Amino acid sequence: MERLAGLSPAYFGLVMATGIVSLAGFMLGADALAYGLFYLNIAQYLVLAVLYGVRAVRYPARFFGDMAEHLVGPGYFTAVAATGILASQFLLLAGAARISLVLWGVAVLLWLGLTYAIFTAFTIRAEKPTLDRGINGGWLLAVVATQALSVSSALLAARLGPPYQLELNLMALSAWLWGGMLYIWMISLIFYRYAFFRFSPGDLAPPYWINMGAMAISTLAGACLILNAPDAPFLASLLPFLKGFTVLYWATGTWWIPMLLLLGVWRHLYKRFPLEYDPLYWGMVFPLGMYAAATLQMNEAMAFDFLAWLPPVFFFFAVLAWAATYFGMLRRLLRSFASPAG
Repeated sequence: MERLAGLSPAYFGLVMATGIVSLAGFMLGADALAYGLFYLNIAQYLVLAVLYGVRAVRYPARFFGDMAEHLVGPGYFTAVAATGILASQFLLLAGAARISLVLWGVAVLLWLGLTYAIFTAFTIRAEKPTLDRGINGGWLLAVVATQALSVSSALLAARLGPPYQLELNLMALSAWLWGGMLYIWMISLIFYRYAFFRFSPGDLAPPYWINMGAMAISTLAGACLILNAPDAPFLASLLPFLKGFTVLYWATGTWWIPMLLLLGVWRHLYKRFPLEYDPLYWGMVFPLGMYAAATLQMNEAMAFDFLAWLPPVFFFFAVLAWAATYFGMLRRLLRSFASPAG
């Protein structure tokens, strides 16, 4: 049971990554893959929900104590993002608005509880790490979780209609703005840590890809708001602002891609850091799939037809990364069950 006690708080990244690859595939017409991953994702979500519930009951000190750890606590935000993405899958792939609405409500409750529990714990904790030992790209999972709420709210508003259409659109807009606020705060600290503290290959954990993924999902949320503007007068009045910031988010995410690739080459090829499975690698798969979906939705919202070649390319790499990471996970699980430790 020691394995359950040490279960990574970020393991819902598996559901995030699988869900966005499924949604991107659906948007690009790869229906067989999209629905296969959708059904797989339902099973994965249920299994992880049970495991996390058992861990909370059996090992409450570890479960809740992790929330106060600066490098570990933000991993819990994967549960929020995973729930929001699964809600979007149910809505778009299955047309199950009621199930989607229930999952959206769960995501809202998780977001409220985790946001204020984690950041309050960080604030009042007596012993705190220095910046170079206390922050990484995983903190941006708070942004991803918030923007996942924005996306699911906007999709529900578009498909449910009255009487709560305006309220859901306001929720989507508010979450989009909150996510942008959090990104500005956090990326400033992360970039400062990049430039002014010693950086070793071990410090470049996979969640640094969330630097790009947080901007990609912000782009997707902005595009959804733009598409909802005809049915929400307050969104229509904000269209120049929505379009400007959506392009800003997309451009920022695009800027990060070469930087992250170069750092990955430095880490694994130049410094020869071993490439082994880690649940945090789902935080690298997710941004690739999200960039494909976000660019596709932005193209629809703003008629950027000249960018139509980008989503299929990134979807291809997202599928490859998902398959490689999934194989690594299965291999690790088989080895784990074969070992006598328990």
